[in-house]
Formats: sequence, C-alpha cells, structure tokens
Amino acid sequence: MNCQQTLAITSHRVLASDLNEHETFYGGRLLELLDSTASISASHIARTETATASLDHFNFIAPLKLKDFFYIETYVSGVGNRSIEIFAKIIGEHLQTGDRFLGATAFLTFVTLNKKNALDSISPLSEEERAVCSKYSERKQKQVELLKQQKEFRKKISLALPWQEA
Repeated sequence: MNCQQTLAITSHRVLASDLNEHETFYGGRLLELLDSTASISASHIARTETATASLDHFNFIAPLKLKDFFYIETYVSGVGNRSIEIFAKIIGEHLQTGDRFLGATAFLTFVTLNKKNALDSISPLSEEERAVCSKYSERKQKQVELLKQQKEFRKKISLALPWQEA
C-alpha cells in the first residue's frame, strides 16, 4: 500500500467560537480535529478498529486566525506489528488572499485493537513522503525508549488526592 492510499483530508473554517484568548484557533479543538482525521488514515491501512496510542510530536508553526480556513492532511508514514504512525500537516489559507501557509505538523501513533490483524507495509511515492517515511525507524526507536521511561515514571505517580495524603 502507498501513502496516498491512506490519505485523509478534512477542511475547516475558523469561526469566532473556535478562538482562544489570543484570538487564534484554540489548540485543544485543533487536536480533536487532528485526531479524528488521523484515525481515518489509520483505518485505511488497518481495516479494523484502531485507537489513538499517542500524539508523538506536535509543532505549532503559524497561528490560524478568524476568517482563515485550514486543511488537515494525514497519511500513514510507518507501520509496526500493531502500531501505525500517522504524519499530519495543517495547511492554513487566508480567506482574502488565498495565500497558504504551514500551520502545524504532527506525528500520531495508533494501534490496532484486533491483535490477529496483519498490517500492510507502506510505500512512499512523493518527495515529501520519502522524507517523512525515511525517518520512521528512528522515530519508532525513540518512542520505544520513551515508553520504557514513561512506564518507570508512572510508578512514581501518586493517585491520592492532596487532602487524602497522610
């Protein structure tokens, strides 16, 4: 399967109700939309139920403002046994000029819920896809190490509420 076969694109308009106190698109809402779009790309390759495992990297590059609209474009950039890495880019567009800009990039990891489901490999076609996919193994290795560190860190997290501690 190639990256284009996993492509998902959604379009959105920035409305006044989407703005934060800085008069830019609220980041939490953007993450919600991003996760939804990325899940479509994961489903294209998995053909079974998937779940978001992590948002591995998210880089805000340029703000989205009132009257802008934007596209969220996602595609599979790497696969493991049950894990699926999704690359995402948010492309903003100014309403009055039509000028486009890169608003953000991200990598997300999804996992298949069906442990028996085998994933196809992914093949990049475009120059961008080759650049993104070529570093998948490095990102995967860093994620595995980070997961080990997080597992140890979670052991130190208290679940008692402050007023319950003795």
